[in-house]
Amino acid sequence: MAGRIGDIGAPPEPRIGSTWRKQAQRICTQAQIFYFALKHPRVHWFAKLVAAGTAGYLFSPIQLIPSFIPVVGLLDDFMVLFLGVKLLQRMIPEDVLDECVEQARMAEMRRKDEIRSTAAVIAFLAVATVWFFVAITASKLIALHLFP
Repeated sequence: MAGRIGDIGAPPEPRIGSTWRKQAQRICTQAQIFYFALKHPRVHWFAKLVAAGTAGYLFSPIQLIPSFIPVVGLLDDFMVLFLGVKLLQRMIPEDVLDECVEQARMAEMRRKDEIRSTAAVIAFLAVATVWFFVAITASKLIALHLFP
C-alpha cells in the first residue's frame, strides 16, 4: 500500500499561510487521483455513480442545508465530500488506486516542469515588462495632467 490517498503531501509547515496552501495542494492532488481513477476501466459503475452524486450535490443549487447559512451550510457540504471520498476509497480496488496515485504524481511533476520551462519564463518577463511600461506611461500622463 505504497500510495494511499491520505499519504500524499508533505506534513504541514508551522506557518498558517503555508499550511493552507499545502492543504489546498493536497485536495487538488486527491481530486486528480479520483479523476484518473474514474477514467480507469477497472472502476465499477457504482463508484462512478457515487463520485457523480457527490459532485452533483456539491454543485447543485438545491441542497438539504443551503450553503449561504454561515457554518452549517458549509459543514453540510464538507460532510458530503468527506463521505464521498471515504466511500470511493473503499469502492476502488487498491491496485487501481495505487496506479492512479502514481499517475497523479507524474502529472504533478510534468506540471511543475512546464511551469519552469523557458517559454513560461519568457512569457512572464514579457508581461511584466509591458505592465511596467504601461504603469510608467500612465504615471507620466497623470503627472502632466495634474501638474501642467
